[in-house]
Amino acid sequence: MSSNAAHLKRIRWRCRRGTLELDALLGGWLDRHARDTDAAQLDAFDALLDCQDPDLWDWLLGHAAAPRADWAAIVADVRRHAGLSA
Repeated sequence: MSSNAAHLKRIRWRCRRGTLELDALLGGWLDRHARDTDAAQLDAFDALLDCQDPDLWDWLLGHAAAPRADWAAIVADVRRHAGLSA
């Protein structure tokens, strides 16, 4: 297994959260972008997964803004694909 494949496998595991909804939203983003994203965006997504579920929920539901621009771009993409953005 290549190091990139191992990295993606680890990130996919980290997308498994405490709720099915978060699993689907975060795993869905990874499914859409795993093949075509650059290393910087994948690293940003990996770092985003370090955040607590309540923070992720607030960002994904639009109740608060993610504190980093790269995270905000990922959150906006998740929201857009999930039909959560206005």
